[in-house]
Amino acid sequence: MIVALVLVLVAVGSVAFHLWSPWWWTPIASNWHFIDATITITFWITGVVFTAVVLFMAWCVFRYRARPGHRAAYEPENKRLEIWLTLATAVGVAAMLAPGLVVWHQFVTVPANATEIEVVGQQWRWAYRLPGPDGRLGAVDTRLIGPDNPLGVVPGDAAGQDDVILDGEDLHLPIGRPVKVLLRSIDVLHDFYVPEFRAKMDMIPGSVTYFWFTPTRTGTFDVLCAELCGQGHAIMRGRVVVQTEAEHQAWLGSRGSFAGLAARPR
Repeated sequence: MIVALVLVLVAVGSVAFHLWSPWWWTPIASNWHFIDATITITFWITGVVFTAVVLFMAWCVFRYRARPGHRAAYEPENKRLEIWLTLATAVGVAAMLAPGLVVWHQFVTVPANATEIEVVGQQWRWAYRLPGPDGRLGAVDTRLIGPDNPLGVVPGDAAGQDDVILDGEDLHLPIGRPVKVLLRSIDVLHDFYVPEFRAKMDMIPGSVTYFWFTPTRTGTFDVLCAELCGQGHAIMRGRVVVQTEAEHQAWLGSRGSFAGLAARPR
């Protein structure tokens, strides 16, 4: 009886905690409300199954408890029950996977008018590269990374001369403009994550990963590393500042280019 009661309390308490929990998502600041909707669908499917299974276990514990004069019946298999459980499980898994596949396709299908920016992770800091007036990012080569060229921009590529380099600074983005985020790591695994944007992606050494989003709310948002990357993982933080187009252009005009950085005396 105590075990059955505990199981019922677990099920009821879980539902009550969800309904009256003080913790919830941060307000969304991008176009990815689809991700919130997908998480909600998954939550309700798994939540209903969890509650049903726990309450069923409580009923079984109570119904088939040891009592004088009762003997357990041994039934090694039940094909009809197995078929129904298999079909129900398949439907539930498909219901959880289908929305995720649709959203993932949207997540990696970048609009043609998206502006490319680059995010580079390194223990334990963030660096960024934005296109200059030509609207293009120059080529990079990891063998060129050094104190005078922290992101490894190829000096001979004309497209990279006007690139804006932000090493350890805040990333500024204009509101309402789609952005394709190119992700690189120059040491270990990292993960660029802004909770309000609902957008994140692993950064793999030797590869370039990407995603896209459109900022929909001005403000300053925290950047976190969502992949354990060493002792300084917890302090690998940054900020994204979303501005109006006019504010962003004024800020961009105040930043130096890669050509100016390369021309500085050592």
